[in-house]
Amino acid sequence: MANQLDKDYQRLLELILGTGVEKSDRTGTGTISIFGEQIRHNMQDGFPLLTTKKMAFKTMVTELLWFLKGDTNIKYLVDNGCNIWNGDAYKRYETEFKKGNAPGETLLVQRTDGKSTEKKLTMDKFIAMIQHDDEFAKKWGELGPIYGKQWRDWNHYAAEHESLAGVDQISNLIQQIKTNPDSRRMMVNAWNVSELDQMTLPPCHYGFQVYTRELSLEERLEIIQPYGMDALKPEAREKWMEENNIPTRAISLMWNQRSVDTFLGLPFNIASYGLLLEIIAKEVNMIPDELIGNLGDVHLYSNHLEQAKEQIGREPMQLPKICLDYREGEYNKDLIDLTPDDFVLFDYQSHPSIKAPLSN
Repeated sequence: MANQLDKDYQRLLELILGTGVEKSDRTGTGTISIFGEQIRHNMQDGFPLLTTKKMAFKTMVTELLWFLKGDTNIKYLVDNGCNIWNGDAYKRYETEFKKGNAPGETLLVQRTDGKSTEKKLTMDKFIAMIQHDDEFAKKWGELGPIYGKQWRDWNHYAAEHESLAGVDQISNLIQQIKTNPDSRRMMVNAWNVSELDQMTLPPCHYGFQVYTRELSLEERLEIIQPYGMDALKPEAREKWMEENNIPTRAISLMWNQRSVDTFLGLPFNIASYGLLLEIIAKEVNMIPDELIGNLGDVHLYSNHLEQAKEQIGREPMQLPKICLDYREGEYNKDLIDLTPDDFVLFDYQSHPSIKAPLSN
């Protein structure tokens, strides 16, 4: 089956390179940028992991599970080999060090006069401390109320400003899909205006919405083809599908993103929301349908331009498939207990990875 996703992504890179305008940004790197684009992918065409460069699948899975756990501390990520948020945590440490707010979290350096002076931790030493010192990790690994906090524990206040129990948007979403699948209010939001100033980084992908539809009889029959039930009489087929809990609906997911690091970030976002759609579909016994990304400021950093040109010149390969086996038989896990090993990627072929610096 043709891989349209990689082609659409390459088209987006070409569009930025061809029509993007130069803009400054908070990192000081500089970008070329366009505004208002969209990515669409039919999940039945394969799992949306780009093939025109090798993608770090486990890293993507680890970050998504971190969100679903409601975690906001990088220790879980570091312990599982995911380093994409390290720079954000270290940047906060550097800022506090400059203010003199990091006593004890420094290196003591002996001077030639025999006295000692404090020097900030290197990034490597900082991450090693996160991994091996729980108290240090608790203080300096925390990123504030970012995605996981908003998804699983959105702050809720009474009229009298008394704090109430947080809102678990993910659990509410799944329950709503099960009980009112035609609702137009099946949304999760991470852009909590009252807590933006407490976040190390305000959400780039700030919300998503799901949509379900009934499957046609033909679509349901396609699902049961491997079971050899198509030879049965219609009444027997209907009974067999009901007894075996064959899905009756398809589910789509659309996410919204204000800021898009197109070379490094967007491929992860596509795959991450594709996996989230697979997870939600499994929870509600539906078939993953369309994945849609609405993209705001779509940019390439100035030090990613040559890498983007290299990727544009590569021929897409067939998309892989994914298996979620944590609901099979008696093996049954809650979302917060999932691990990267619960997701198996099949038939992933890709071009080599393309290295590019991350701007924090």
